[in-house]
Amino acid sequence: MKTDYRTVQIELKDGVAILRMDNPPVNQMSEHFILELQEATRQALAEAEVKVVILTGVGKNFVAGADVTQLLTVKQAAPFVEKLMTVHEWFNAIEQGGKPVIAALNGNCLGGGLEMAMACHYRVAAAGVSLGLPEVKLGLIPGSAGTQRLPRLIGLPNAMDLMLSGKFIKAEKAWSYGLVDELAPPEKLMDIALAAAEKFKRGLLSHKTRLASRRFDRLPSASEKKNQIAFIKAQTAPKAKGYPAPFAIIEAVEKGLTTDFQADIAREAQLFGQLLVGEVAKNLISTFLNERAAGRLPRIKGLTPAKPRKVAMLGGGVMGSGIVHLLLAGGFDAVLWEINDQAVEKALAAIKKTFAYQIKTKKLTPEKLDALLAAKLTTTTDLAELKDVDLVIEAVLENMKVKQDIWKKLEGVCRPEVIFGTNTSALPITEMASILSDPGRMIGLHFFNPAERMPLLEIICAKQTSDQTLATSVDFGRAIKKVPVVVNDGPGFYVSRQLGGLMGGSVFLLADGVSGEAIEKAMMADFGMPMGPATLADLTGIDINYHVNQTFARELGPRYAVHPLTEAIYQLGDYGRKTGRGSFDYSGPKPVPNPRVAAVVADYLKQHNVAPREASSQEIIDLMLGLAINEAALMMEEGICDRPADMDLAMIMGTGFPPYRGGILRYADQWGLKNVYQTLVALEAKYGPRFAPAKLIKDMAESGRTFYQDR
Repeated sequence: MKTDYRTVQIELKDGVAILRMDNPPVNQMSEHFILELQEATRQALAEAEVKVVILTGVGKNFVAGADVTQLLTVKQAAPFVEKLMTVHEWFNAIEQGGKPVIAALNGNCLGGGLEMAMACHYRVAAAGVSLGLPEVKLGLIPGSAGTQRLPRLIGLPNAMDLMLSGKFIKAEKAWSYGLVDELAPPEKLMDIALAAAEKFKRGLLSHKTRLASRRFDRLPSASEKKNQIAFIKAQTAPKAKGYPAPFAIIEAVEKGLTTDFQADIAREAQLFGQLLVGEVAKNLISTFLNERAAGRLPRIKGLTPAKPRKVAMLGGGVMGSGIVHLLLAGGFDAVLWEINDQAVEKALAAIKKTFAYQIKTKKLTPEKLDALLAAKLTTTTDLAELKDVDLVIEAVLENMKVKQDIWKKLEGVCRPEVIFGTNTSALPITEMASILSDPGRMIGLHFFNPAERMPLLEIICAKQTSDQTLATSVDFGRAIKKVPVVVNDGPGFYVSRQLGGLMGGSVFLLADGVSGEAIEKAMMADFGMPMGPATLADLTGIDINYHVNQTFARELGPRYAVHPLTEAIYQLGDYGRKTGRGSFDYSGPKPVPNPRVAAVVADYLKQHNVAPREASSQEIIDLMLGLAINEAALMMEEGICDRPADMDLAMIMGTGFPPYRGGILRYADQWGLKNVYQTLVALEAKYGPRFAPAKLIKDMAESGRTFYQDR
């Protein structure tokens, strides 16, 4: 047998060909790897001395899916589907090739890796490894017969649950489903796989009876299938709006699972190709790649980050308690500082509350939580006790003097290399750092509420933040399982200001006679945001938003002047959920429009001779998104951030911007910068300077450029 493959190691042992897949870093199914593995498996199946073939991986992965960077380059469906069918032919050749093929799952077996394993006749899995078909998370469906073999192996309900959620299951659960035939301790995996090979050689097992494509015993009858599919459709529809992949999975299964396996997989391949060239898949794949690349900046390339192990948290309120949760879950030693013993006790109760979900789902017991707190958390009311920490994170009162006083004291307590991270959401970090003898040690670490659940960490560089401070902060963000997005200091940083841009257009629509209900519907039901502007304002506080708006007007100029209707609503004193009333009244069993705010809006319209009017969802969306795109361009011009991928990722991870839309700047490219510019010109003429197009938008519209150059 040929053995000089780059990505496949071959060993012959007593009539067994062991093919070890080795395509760093994670055994992704890239084109060159597939070609080599196809040749190696076909050669093994044709070799007379080979009686059984074992496929296994090297390191922590069996095969961890496809190389999605290659998928992103596909522009036409037909040529890709033709290539995909060659993979089907290969898997069919494994399944029907006349010799037993065993998959020895040494590590992660995902996507195409699991589809390959299902084409094998026997699956042995190391205990604890993960299996799954996560394609739906990238806007795709399993494309190598996953929609056809998985239901045949484990039944329709379990298969649909795995494919529609994209979740991973451990080998133990996979065994209980029948997806794995045998479990093995990791160090015994190959011994057990070889023992299974011996059973095939001796005739105790027959590969001819173990072809997944010809199994029907786990499938429902026609009437049962019809009922199950109807139920799955009803469950999926409200959750999957905007995402075509779940419906394509259902279609592949509903029309498939027939006696004509070749037709079933051909249909699956066609559906895969249609999704792959669509905008939703491109957006979701781009977001996935952006997440992996987050924080990898040229300015810190080559720097070795420090590895803080003991981290101090200043303040144990809602944000501080969530951050302590992250520290404990990440294995750090945490020191919680609060102003007095009463505040410490309150903070400890809040920290325990952040673990409620883990306790409810039995991933943690109250006893183990108490043990974790005893072993890893120290509390204090004395800043001097922070002398041996490696990193300090502050989330105290949003008051510049209070924060600066604390940092000045800590400068005399902590070692010079200790990083000072502030969680401020509004105060200028450059000014905050100015009281330090070394302002380069300070950085913004802006978490989003609830900190233990929201994936984004906005890292803000002040003017003098050092590259080493930044490198360590990015690495720390990943260590606590956050997505680190780096921006520069400025009013509202990036996310808060961009969110203000996205939602800030609503007051102009209200003042033009459009109902608040229509705006909420357009942004939530039609565009896909988790909250509309009124719902969000009530949650964050109308008074908070008003003061932020004032700050923007003061720092950024007359473009951001407070709208008279915003002023009138603020003066009413109904500030949202915290006061029981805002845009909505929360006194009843469910929120309803607040008649007091409605009266203020009606008075404003009457004073300005504006009649209530209807507006289409598209008109509302165009105004809101036009303003948001313009805000992003203005921040790029100001140097707040200049990486579209990071900017879009921050909005998706930090605000719930619908992932299937790819982010504000992806949306701009799809809309067309010329159309964006023309929309802004019209809006400026109608509503004033808040909508004046940024120079960058005008230049891009005239030159035909896009934010992303890969389009």
